[in-house]
Amino acid sequence: MAKKKYRASPSFYGFRIYAISTMLFLFLVFPVTGILLIKHGPDLQKLRTGDYSFSMPDSIMITPDTIAITYHPDSLSGTEEITSQADAALLVTGSDSTGTEGGAVPDPADEEDIITINSDDSMTVHFSKVSKLWIRLLIISFFLGFAFNLPFKIYLRRKRKGKNTKERLFRFCKKFILKTPMINAGILFITYGITMSYMLFILLFHPDFNEITLRFYRQFFFIMVIASILTLFLVYFWQKHRVHIRYLEFFYTAEELRKRIFNMKVGRIRNRLWISSAMTTFLPILIVLFYMLISISNISDIIEGPLTPEQNKILIGKYEGYFTNASLDQGDGVIYINFFDSYIMLIGTFSGIMISFFYILLFVRWTTKDIVYPVKELLINMQRTGRGEMESYSIVRTNDEIGKLTEGYNVMSEQLKDYIENISMINKANARFVPRQFLEYLGKDSIADIQLGDQVQKEMAVLFTDIRDFTSISEQMTPKENFNFLNNYLGYMEPVISNNNGFVDKFMGDSIMALFPDNTEDAINAAIEMRIKLIEFNHIISQFGQTPIGSGIGIHTGSLMLGIVGGEGRMEGTVISDAVNLASRLEGLSKVYGSSIIITEETLVKLSDPTLYNYRFLDVVKVKGKMEAVYIFEIIDGDPEDIKELKIKSKDLFVQAIQNYRNKEFQEAIKQFKQVAKINPTDQAALLYIGRCQKFIDAGVPDDWDGVERFS
Repeated sequence: MAKKKYRASPSFYGFRIYAISTMLFLFLVFPVTGILLIKHGPDLQKLRTGDYSFSMPDSIMITPDTIAITYHPDSLSGTEEITSQADAALLVTGSDSTGTEGGAVPDPADEEDIITINSDDSMTVHFSKVSKLWIRLLIISFFLGFAFNLPFKIYLRRKRKGKNTKERLFRFCKKFILKTPMINAGILFITYGITMSYMLFILLFHPDFNEITLRFYRQFFFIMVIASILTLFLVYFWQKHRVHIRYLEFFYTAEELRKRIFNMKVGRIRNRLWISSAMTTFLPILIVLFYMLISISNISDIIEGPLTPEQNKILIGKYEGYFTNASLDQGDGVIYINFFDSYIMLIGTFSGIMISFFYILLFVRWTTKDIVYPVKELLINMQRTGRGEMESYSIVRTNDEIGKLTEGYNVMSEQLKDYIENISMINKANARFVPRQFLEYLGKDSIADIQLGDQVQKEMAVLFTDIRDFTSISEQMTPKENFNFLNNYLGYMEPVISNNNGFVDKFMGDSIMALFPDNTEDAINAAIEMRIKLIEFNHIISQFGQTPIGSGIGIHTGSLMLGIVGGEGRMEGTVISDAVNLASRLEGLSKVYGSSIIITEETLVKLSDPTLYNYRFLDVVKVKGKMEAVYIFEIIDGDPEDIKELKIKSKDLFVQAIQNYRNKEFQEAIKQFKQVAKINPTDQAALLYIGRCQKFIDAGVPDDWDGVERFS
């Protein structure tokens, strides 16, 4: 597989995420804390100055360790215990009683008696403890987060600078990179979890709070919980987004990234959208509702005693008829909004809007990238696959439906690649049986498009070659040796044909039929080169004790019909033409004239420059199946160098002898042919003509003799 080119490695966010999440937490908590302090400030001030009054309790029990006060049913309900006299001193006074050490018990019958509580500021003490605990734990979390995230930062920095990384560092990063969102959120959870647990413990098991401080702490605890949840979710989803979109490909191989590597439950896009909606709407709305709740004031806080009809009229307006005077006697449950509470509501609404905007900005961006980026990446790779780039794979970045889709695409791409490779191999194999050029001339892109009867007519040069006396040679070899010998010989000859812009139409035992569609020179050049390759082949087989072989080549140029013949169950491509038969007959005549290469006059005249080759006229013949006489020529360049030189030397004498022969001047012709044979004793054509001349001299010339030699 081709190596995938990745983008430059990004910076690893660790401290930045921690710092921004902490700032968000403070932004959520500080305004609410200030508003709560202002909201409950007057009541807390009365507690400190001893001016906060309650109705007379039903009973007061004082022990050395505990002061228990049971309130009147119509006033503050329940029992309040103060277990530490060191933290809060309770002074109980009555209108007709005298205080003593440890407190005096007023007369329960006097309902106008008042108790006054003076206490140390235990709320401030606890608030200070909570703040110190949170700061200390936050510092610890920052150090733990720094230690955990440092290897990832070092690894990506070294990758970015092109430096080598240690194998141990890489293994650590690869093992934990997918777990960094949960681990980083877990590190900060140490701070917020312990802090929340400590506050809850104070609320449940520290009864030194009065009703005012208890209400303050409950509200403060609620906003701390909401802020903690928002902060932890921010850390988790921010880190997860960066891991899947920015970091993933730098820790896993291309093969690993083709499939889902997440060891977790398969996700859903629906769940992600639910979480995004909750983080951007539900939790911020809770904050707005919280501000609305703390902005509520009760009429009973400012009006003592029963409400007058005029007050009811002002509070209820035209809806006064829906209520009875009894239900509003003390103003219980009746609320009003003063200008300060309105400001609190405005601040809370603005705070909720800002938080919503911040989370919408982040979560919409993350959700969009988590969905759009993988889909866009997948689309680009699909387009590459469509262009034939079969090694375009997408990174599986999520474990939801998009990840499943991407993984499925990768599997499909792999299978498609294998399938196309198999098809390519089959096409290459088919091309060995049906030449590619054959398909091109038939106008077909694939062998699958071929139909019985497809045909096309074109002028080409046809080359036939054959091993001389192969029958006698094959009798000396076993069938297996025959196959090996032929494959070895054909393996030498076939590349020569391809290199000269031709293609093999068929192998017929030791014979080759080749076609040259572009120009005739290709066929002549191929024939000459094949004769040179035959010399190399004979040199090699002679080293193994085998007898050297000879070959003859016939070439003719003419109009051919290429097409598909056969039946529906068995078809083959073939060439049908008189030119094919003539080329085959010329190859047979090469044995008669002792020539390496014989061509027809039609082939010679098709050459753009015949002077580039050494050739000589041989004869005028009529071959079997051919009614017209054919002028044939010998290409001398196909002979061994020594014989070639002798034929060139005797070429003019040979041509004159042929001319005398055709003019029936046999005495003069035979003298010239003998001179040619004297120059080149191996010139079989000259010896053939000597025999013919002698025959005509001895037997006379037939009356119908026209100088054409007939071969049946």
